[in-house]
Amino acid sequence: MIRILILLGCLAPLLSAAPKPNILFFLVDDMGWQETSVPFGPETTPLNRDYRTPNMERLAGDGVLFTNAYACAICSPTRVSLMTGMNAARHGVTCWTLRKDTSPERNDKQFDACEWPLNGLQPPGSKVPRSVEANTLPHHLREAGYRTIHVGKAHFGAKDTPGADPKNLGFDVNIAGSYMGGPGSYHGDKNFSAAWRGGGRIWDVPGLDKYHGQEINLTEALTREAIAELERTVKAGDQPFYLYMSHYTVHAPWEPDRRFIDSYKGKKRFPGQKATLASMVESMDHSLGDLLDALDRLGVADDTIVVFMSDNGSPSQCPRNLPLRGHKISGYEGGNRVPMIVHIPGATKGTKRCDAPVVIEDVFPTFLQWAGVQDIPDNDGVSFDGMVRDPSAPRGDRPLFWHYPNFYDQPPFSSVRLGDLKLIYWHVDRRIELFDLRNDLSETKNLAAERPDDVKRLARLLCDHLRKSKALMPVEKSTGKPVPLPDEV
Repeated sequence: MIRILILLGCLAPLLSAAPKPNILFFLVDDMGWQETSVPFGPETTPLNRDYRTPNMERLAGDGVLFTNAYACAICSPTRVSLMTGMNAARHGVTCWTLRKDTSPERNDKQFDACEWPLNGLQPPGSKVPRSVEANTLPHHLREAGYRTIHVGKAHFGAKDTPGADPKNLGFDVNIAGSYMGGPGSYHGDKNFSAAWRGGGRIWDVPGLDKYHGQEINLTEALTREAIAELERTVKAGDQPFYLYMSHYTVHAPWEPDRRFIDSYKGKKRFPGQKATLASMVESMDHSLGDLLDALDRLGVADDTIVVFMSDNGSPSQCPRNLPLRGHKISGYEGGNRVPMIVHIPGATKGTKRCDAPVVIEDVFPTFLQWAGVQDIPDNDGVSFDGMVRDPSAPRGDRPLFWHYPNFYDQPPFSSVRLGDLKLIYWHVDRRIELFDLRNDLSETKNLAAERPDDVKRLARLLCDHLRKSKALMPVEKSTGKPVPLPDEV
């Protein structure tokens, strides 16, 4: 009897442990905050009325809309923060990567670029110069028993480095992921390559040769491959899965999805490129619907958490995502505020909204918490699980930080948001802007001169964070010294 009781005592934790949920992270590229029929702002906007995203509506029907969700303002930094849980100031990959040892930055007359890790994210022990090494989110999920599946855009590490292959960064399966941040083409009959327009083969999407020559959209091909891998995984039945569905769409090149373009082409509301963009948004949403249908058909929908997000704001070539100011890469809300929906089966019923600010590095501890990981590695994020389960619960303010010390497309900046206040420090002219996002979401009125105490308080937070993170700054050629932080000006 004593032996039986001891045995039962040992088995009890195993018998009572809940099965680990599957996790589907659906990440869209370059999708703006308002490029959806789901309104994330305080009111429905013209863009919300223009775009067709019924499957985002479906997900939101039993999900939580995070109205103050943020990524970085540009792609590779977001993806490295997702994988490591580090803020961009700490991991240092603050601009986009492509070719080994090569920066996309322009030369500046006044400043030298900082020595940021332009070769991107690498597995531990790689010893690639100018890179950051880390065990990643999929690595930890795999250790927790998950089958980790990567589909679509990777953009973690530069070409000819180990980090260019997602399978070196913790994924069991890699479908079409590589070093580049955009596809050569979205069309299978152009072999998903830029060669047809004289572009370099560096943009070729790998691993989809069986679709070459077919009149199929890249988004559809990736979705088919993702579903096929889901079917294999569920049939095996021995592991929960983490599916990172990382679409290339709606990133340039802007090429129409032929299945949907006729709904927009030639209509006054969709001039020029906007019609193409609308077809790409609908293509992305159709993929989401196909994946949700597959979860239902495979009998795992009730066991799968679904998170939808974009990696940064909409590019400058697209319609402005009003009421937000700015666009991708800029320091304003249009650069880094993104749509985000979370659905936890049984926990999220009806459509709810959560106004608490969250940021991309929060995904790391949240997913590991869902996976039952007890000792979550050091990271800069905060789990948003409690926010999903009780969106209206009061929460204390915490600062969110962004850091972009690069000279690519937009001026370099560092910024912090605390509560409703946001401070931006522009590196070139040492200028500070302060905005009250609750009363001025469009960031039209700089309050820095009127509220010096708030400027000092937020600047101190920002400086402490940058120093603690050992953040890199541009170097002024005339002095040979880094740009001073706000409290040094």
